[in-house]
Amino acid sequence: MSADGTIDVTLRIWRQKGPEHPGSFETYEAKNVSVDQSFLEMLDEVNEGLALSGHEPVAFDHDCREGICGMCSQVINGEPHGPQLKTTVCQLHMRHFRDGDTIVVEPWRARAFPILKDLMVDRRSLDRLIQSGGYISAHTGGAPDGNAIPVPKEQAGKAMDAAECIACGACVAACPNRSAMLFVGAKVSHLALLPQGRVEAVARVKAMTNAMAREGFGNCSNHYECEAVCPKGIPVKFIAKHNREYLKAMFH
Repeated sequence: MSADGTIDVTLRIWRQKGPEHPGSFETYEAKNVSVDQSFLEMLDEVNEGLALSGHEPVAFDHDCREGICGMCSQVINGEPHGPQLKTTVCQLHMRHFRDGDTIVVEPWRARAFPILKDLMVDRRSLDRLIQSGGYISAHTGGAPDGNAIPVPKEQAGKAMDAAECIACGACVAACPNRSAMLFVGAKVSHLALLPQGRVEAVARVKAMTNAMAREGFGNCSNHYECEAVCPKGIPVKFIAKHNREYLKAMFH
């Protein structure tokens, strides 16, 4: 790192015009990158340079840039969301890299996430999993008082832990089988742990499990890679909860 707090890095970025086109890695130099910049801010500067030189900028997803929306889906040096634990790409700062590093950037790789362009993938399969049953269908009217339905503190805490999932898809990208079990397990558990969600628990777990198969996600074989890369630290205990809910549903 130079005295002014900047570094130079080489980027190997996946470029692909569209789903039907072949892709390849292209090399770009990022000079005088502030270590206080986020990874996406660094890409913004690279794209500005490409645009000024008459080249097409790199397409990548982003929205909130606050670690909330899960849009910034990139694999950095082989790790979904990069080397920093419990961090999304938009919150990953360049201080975690060294001067002279070569950084390989590519999109999520999964059959259920077809590449749209460059680093952008179609993650609507996760939306369809939610549409299959990841909700409570009862009409509740206005928002009830927070203490209208008593929920034990332990159950409420577990449900909140599961609800932290931001549906980014990193768990799928990291899994050798491209399984969505951590995502579905979190959604199933979040609702099954609450009294409002128990009413439809059987139908929900069946529908969401069947939807996973239709969307082309793989099976879970306990590699734990999903937990390791989850930016919200969702634990695999929710996969176990999903399995218990599914077994109960089969005997219902």
